[in-house]
Amino acid sequence: MGKKYRWRETLVLIRLHILVEGQTEEGLVKNILAPTLGEYNVFADAHSITTSRRRGQIFRGGLKNYENLARDLMLWMKQDQNEESWFTTMVDLYRLPNNFPGHDTAPSTASPLDRVDHFETEFRIDIAKRMDDAAVARRFVPYIQLHEFEALLFSDPAAFIEAFPNRDSAIERLTEIRTSYSPEEINEGQTTAPSKRILDVLPDYQKPVAGLLIVQHIGLAKIRSECPHFDDWLTKLIGLAG
Repeated sequence: MGKKYRWRETLVLIRLHILVEGQTEEGLVKNILAPTLGEYNVFADAHSITTSRRRGQIFRGGLKNYENLARDLMLWMKQDQNEESWFTTMVDLYRLPNNFPGHDTAPSTASPLDRVDHFETEFRIDIAKRMDDAAVARRFVPYIQLHEFEALLFSDPAAFIEAFPNRDSAIERLTEIRTSYSPEEINEGQTTAPSKRILDVLPDYQKPVAGLLIVQHIGLAKIRSECPHFDDWLTKLIGLAG
């Protein structure tokens, strides 16, 4: 009889570094995304964009200047050049800085998803040029949220009851908004962006506390089913370990 050979797949463990816009997105990664990604051997961490340094203090959160985002991202890439290390972002289309790559060539008449695709492509190209390293560019998955974190909450407005008990009328108004739009289609107007619509009916809404509580109550599966661009991003991240 011939010899029997036993094949064993090589286990690949991926380190995923996520540069995010602020504290709430950090909480989303830590409490919601990381446990799911970990099931697929993708181990995620996150930190917010550095906005300034003064007198030895580091201030983080918010995206008002693209250079802050690019600097933080490239620094992280230089610090961890392992082939199993990947990088991604989670920043908002809403109020994207004017100096973001592709801003001057973005088609104003295109759908929000087409605009996001344009910006993500130009973002990847810009970082690859700055790093002058094709291998690093390959391990970068740019992601821009349509249109901001609060869009995810419209995946199930009824979940607002978890943070706002006895506010049925306000939650009904959010549900009415949801019936007119899919979550990622709620626009980026100064008074009609997802966060502005929430604050209009729930003035005491606070993103770092209520936002994360509501997301946890909705659950990742529901959010993915309602937000195709978000789902596409997460699908890519899950597949990094091959």
